[in-house]
Amino acid sequence: MALEDYKDVVATAASIMTTAQFFAGMFICKDIVKKGSTENVSGAPFIGGSAMGILMMQYSNILNDPAMTRVNIVGVTLNLGYLLCYYIYSENKRELQKQIFYTTAFVAALIAYVFWENPDFVEFRYGLIITTLFMLLIASPLLSLGDVIRTKSTEMLPFPLILSGTVVTFLWLLYGIIIKNSFIQFQNAVGFTLFSIQLSLFAIYPSRPQKKDKKKQ
Repeated sequence: MALEDYKDVVATAASIMTTAQFFAGMFICKDIVKKGSTENVSGAPFIGGSAMGILMMQYSNILNDPAMTRVNIVGVTLNLGYLLCYYIYSENKRELQKQIFYTTAFVAALIAYVFWENPDFVEFRYGLIITTLFMLLIASPLLSLGDVIRTKSTEMLPFPLILSGTVVTFLWLLYGIIIKNSFIQFQNAVGFTLFSIQLSLFAIYPSRPQKKDKKKQ
């Protein structure tokens, strides 16, 4: 059988795993509630996840792809819930409000661009923008690479999101190959690579900083 014959199966698997990935944020929120603060936890995944979900919904509408639309509706809903939890326990609400405001304005501008752009070019140009933003979002945890090496700990990295992201980007890469969409192929090929690099850090460094162990001695 040709790979195209598995289109619905791969789409279903990718959708299910992406939905499962969205629930990974619950583990992060659980730790935030347990600690009673957002110390050493970045709100970027939730802000970026909400923004990308909305932008990807628009892209799935352009492609007329119901599978992508359904998945991103769930993603936006859950990420907004996680962001609310993060906001409640945030120690710097003013800064968080600024980030949310600027992100919302940026998303609104891109959505407006879709309706302004020539329909003959919007799929390619908007897809290029989405791909770039997707890469930046996935690569954002790598900004903590210096701290990970310095502390010899992966405590600050969101393991549930990274693990699920590795699986999800592989499935969407396969789906992109099947439907012959170069943007979906490229963004998920790079995404799979970046997630794999981050995942490898957990095999190198422990999830607890070594300095904590020294205090116990």
